[in-house]
Amino acid sequence: MVNRCCIVGCNSATHNRRGEKVANGLTFHRFPAWRRNHGDQVSEVTKSRRLAWIAAVRRPNITFHSIPMSMRVCSLHFHSGKPSNEMYNTHPDWAPSLNLGHTDMKPTETARYQRLEKRKRQRTDSTPAMNEIVIDDLVPRVETPAPVEDGVDQRLMTECDFCQRRRDEINRLMEENRALKCELSHRKMDEHFLKDDNVKVKYYTGLPHFEVVMGVLACVEPYVTQSILSPFQMLFLTLMRLRLNLPIQHIAHLFCVDRKTVSKTFSNMINVLHARTSPLINWPGRDALHATMPHQFVEAFGKRVAVILDCFEIFIQRPSNLKAQAQSYSHYKHNTTMKYLIGITPQGSISFISKGWGGRVSDKHITDNCGILDRLLPGDLVLADRVFDIKDSVGLMCAEVKIPAFTKGCSQQDARDVESTRKIARTHVERVIGTVRNKYTILSAKVPVHMVLPRKDEDRTFLDKIVSVCCALTNMSPSVVLK
Repeated sequence: MVNRCCIVGCNSATHNRRGEKVANGLTFHRFPAWRRNHGDQVSEVTKSRRLAWIAAVRRPNITFHSIPMSMRVCSLHFHSGKPSNEMYNTHPDWAPSLNLGHTDMKPTETARYQRLEKRKRQRTDSTPAMNEIVIDDLVPRVETPAPVEDGVDQRLMTECDFCQRRRDEINRLMEENRALKCELSHRKMDEHFLKDDNVKVKYYTGLPHFEVVMGVLACVEPYVTQSILSPFQMLFLTLMRLRLNLPIQHIAHLFCVDRKTVSKTFSNMINVLHARTSPLINWPGRDALHATMPHQFVEAFGKRVAVILDCFEIFIQRPSNLKAQAQSYSHYKHNTTMKYLIGITPQGSISFISKGWGGRVSDKHITDNCGILDRLLPGDLVLADRVFDIKDSVGLMCAEVKIPAFTKGCSQQDARDVESTRKIARTHVERVIGTVRNKYTILSAKVPVHMVLPRKDEDRTFLDKIVSVCCALTNMSPSVVLK
């Protein structure tokens, strides 16, 4: 295909398929495109440039929306031999301006550009450092002339008053600009937003101190993918969503990013946090348990208590699949739920969290199949609620389970049984579960179905990872259980 220069009277042409370099060193250039999807400023500049090229060429068959593919403009019609950058709209080569076959183009464009460049060079040579600029340099100086007629003096005085008003106005605008920048810096969601304010840290992240937040950041930062947000902002965004269960769109407004960016960042950060913080949910050794055993447990059960078991449920949206509805319906909660088995040490830290099970599954079934029994040692004592009928299962591990005494048919309980009942689940484990759910309110809301769907090549759902991360973060805070 032959590419020809479309300027009237120019006979330059090329048989080069790409339409660029030809003999005699000439180059051929396409008409600029109108880039509408790169922001308002770029759209306006590129549209104006395309119109300027069309106006310079002046061919009836070339319109804004219809330019033949073979039409090019050769380098003979540019001062520098090629078009300038599209955003440099004061450059004489922003549009063709030489040898156009007509004389209606402005002859002063080159002179304008040269004057502009000269003024820039003069400012560069004579302008002091930014911290040395004073406001008086921004307005024209008026030298006081020698005394002349009264009318001339009055005119000069009027000009001086005008200059003073300009100085005052510029000073006011600069002060307003500084105030707005200061306000904007305080509202930016970065390290400075939380630093030196532990009240904000607890409210937005659930963690006790800013140093703990930075410790978590140091742990996950090497594994965070690049984004328009900083690693701290990505972590802060994730913790805010876990802590306050804010809508995705609201977080997008706070961080001045797109909704899709927030959703993708939250998903990626949960995966990283789950991988890096899972070791915080640790099953302690027997020596560590004995060293940290609260005296109430020592008095009631000795030093044999290894774990306190209980289950908690998280509401989920009702699945459309009938079988999934039946498996997730909880008769206790009268709703569709996911059930998790949690294990807590006597000192109040979370030592085990299971995968999610449908709300219909019994506590005994979860205990027998979640893997917690494999962690028991011979002689361990397990505390559980009365719904946990797991004596036989625990007995197979040469351990013992302590169930609260039933009150039905008994006129009076032994004082030791009353103490055991009070210690088991009702005050100890429920306090920890309540802390996790109150600290990270995403666990108290109804979870979308997509969070509980199995993922390819993964043995945990997205909700399983969220629950694990929340439990690990809770272990970073002081225990709520009194020793």
